[in-house]
Amino acid sequence: MIHKEDLKQIRNRGIDLAQVTKQLEDFCNGFPYLKIKCAATPKRGIVVLGESDINEVCRTWEEYQSSGHKIVKFVPASGAASRMFKDLFAFLNGNNDVPTTDFEKYFFANIHNFAFYAKLSQQCMISEGQTVDTLIANGMFKTVVSILLENKGLDYGELPKGLLLFHTYNGNPRTPMEEHLVEAALYASCNGDAHVHFTVSHEHVSLFKEKLREVKDTYESLYNTSFEVTFSEQKPSTDTIAVNPDNTPFRNSDGTLLFRPAGHGALIENLNELDADIIFIKNIDNVVPDRLKDITVKWKMVLAGKLVELQKRTFSYLHKLDAGTYSNDDINEMIDFLQHDLCCYKPDIELLEGKDRISYLYHKLNRPMRVCGMVRNVGEPGGGPFLVFNKDNSISLQILESSQIDKHNKAYVKMFTEGTHFNPVDIVCAVKDYRGRPFNLAMYVDKSTGFISSKSKDGRTLKALELPGLWNGAMSDWNTVFVEVPLDTFNPVKTVNDLLREQHQ
Repeated sequence: MIHKEDLKQIRNRGIDLAQVTKQLEDFCNGFPYLKIKCAATPKRGIVVLGESDINEVCRTWEEYQSSGHKIVKFVPASGAASRMFKDLFAFLNGNNDVPTTDFEKYFFANIHNFAFYAKLSQQCMISEGQTVDTLIANGMFKTVVSILLENKGLDYGELPKGLLLFHTYNGNPRTPMEEHLVEAALYASCNGDAHVHFTVSHEHVSLFKEKLREVKDTYESLYNTSFEVTFSEQKPSTDTIAVNPDNTPFRNSDGTLLFRPAGHGALIENLNELDADIIFIKNIDNVVPDRLKDITVKWKMVLAGKLVELQKRTFSYLHKLDAGTYSNDDINEMIDFLQHDLCCYKPDIELLEGKDRISYLYHKLNRPMRVCGMVRNVGEPGGGPFLVFNKDNSISLQILESSQIDKHNKAYVKMFTEGTHFNPVDIVCAVKDYRGRPFNLAMYVDKSTGFISSKSKDGRTLKALELPGLWNGAMSDWNTVFVEVPLDTFNPVKTVNDLLREQHQ
């Protein structure tokens, strides 16, 4: 199925032939569903902290910040904003010249409340010699949408979400990229330095850098913080081959193989290249104006402080195991910590004796660690928290997407649909071991997970393969702890009208 003339194309992308062969096998065989123990709940796997605990872990985080560690804020920001404007594109390309759907009517009725309104009106004057209000009064609704979305105007339909105007402060609009810089200064800085890393698409790198040059000095002055901002792109070597419906390689019109980006799971490679002790992960669109940032800052500090506490205990146990200076009581304490604090347990651990038990404890403790915020489930999309069986028959916490659930297993489907919490991508990671050496994060990916979807290109149907998700299979073999956080910390912008919610005004 792979021809000799394909090998050069594969090598030029930095992809290994064995990798392509494995992907073709995955298309044929599919991915096994995970074996689930139960959904995680506040009584079983999700930590609910009291006020005194919250204060304590916040103090822990403040002490950590002042002790010279490298802290990085990691923001996946490569997606274009086109999906935000799906409804407006439908209006623009539809038969109606005036708003007819509730979405369209709400957009135009509240157009003055968008942070981008002033810039849009200015562009309308440049392009049409009329303001937004005049165009609307004259029934030229599609002209307004066209100037907002298309490259003859603001080009919002193609820009990355991170560079759209989300919020406004006394007439001064701010992008999500800027909001993340502010957040970094408030909870992810160390001794006046804040490190922020954005993963961006190749075509948008220059736009992000231009925006950074424009605003960096302003925010450094406002927050008395020095920002080191870096960017990376999803690596072509992580792209996956596409296939026809019969699982043969899909070929472009010129006969070359088609490779496609492999989803956010590919970003584990970008994460792996960061030099950091602690990494915050948060989606680009989950930001709020300054007046609502206090609760975000507080709970980010809670998650980070909890992580530091758990890491400190883990490191103390690993030093004992490494030196051989442990007693039977120490081993029992480690087992208890692993099972109750890290929520990773092995039903038949009593069968492990001597060196086997020590080896098991060392292996389980000496792993990357993450503390994930979990919000109450109110119907928003997102992965759910579960207790899942691992290949060694141990059970640990995992974040699962619906594609990882066997839809024919009614018990599993019930667990997923009736789950009390979901993951809003609110994650704090510890990525160095007890000796201060960085973990190779690629070693902790469950490569037996992934997702196959149906797509099309040039009118032809194809099947696409996504790698294990960044916070699903890509972090499958990490030590994971779930902490309940308030729903107020989750304010994503999935459609343009979400910017009209009270949380974004």
